[in-house]
Amino acid sequence: MSSAQARFPERRGGADVLTVISNAWSYTFSVTDGTDSVAQAVDVSWWGDKGELRIQDDTYTARRDKSSYLLESATGVLARAEQPRKWLGELVIEHSDRRYTLRAKSALRRQFLLLEGSRQIGSISPEGMFTRKVAVELPKAIPLFLQVFIIWLAMTLWKHDDCSAGG
Repeated sequence: MSSAQARFPERRGGADVLTVISNAWSYTFSVTDGTDSVAQAVDVSWWGDKGELRIQDDTYTARRDKSSYLLESATGVLARAEQPRKWLGELVIEHSDRRYTLRAKSALRRQFLLLEGSRQIGSISPEGMFTRKVAVELPKAIPLFLQVFIIWLAMTLWKHDDCSAGG
């Protein structure tokens, strides 16, 4: 068990409202809970989908492996996300016998919904049109490392949209 899991085994009740601040010139970002910084993601590879997630005292690797995205720690794979269809706006995330779906709210808006089954349990959306800040509302029952992985997945999908729109 990582020290992040020990500190936040299954945070109970309600939802975390986190703020993500993205670097203007890259896809690195920091995550804050109120005024406290809780995580930082470093985009290790511009061309490939790979990032280092630093969550308090622990470091994880998020990366693409063919058609899957993996969250890894020193002990192995913690979570996996896969596209169930060719549509790029949806990923199914598996962690500890639980399944979540990260789905674009619409093709026209940069907002994602997190579903468990057919029930919406969270959301990730920019705070405005001209800001690099993102509002994240995810259940406290989801461990922080998995919340940050879900944020990284959303940011990665937005990066793909930006690259396809620009080229």
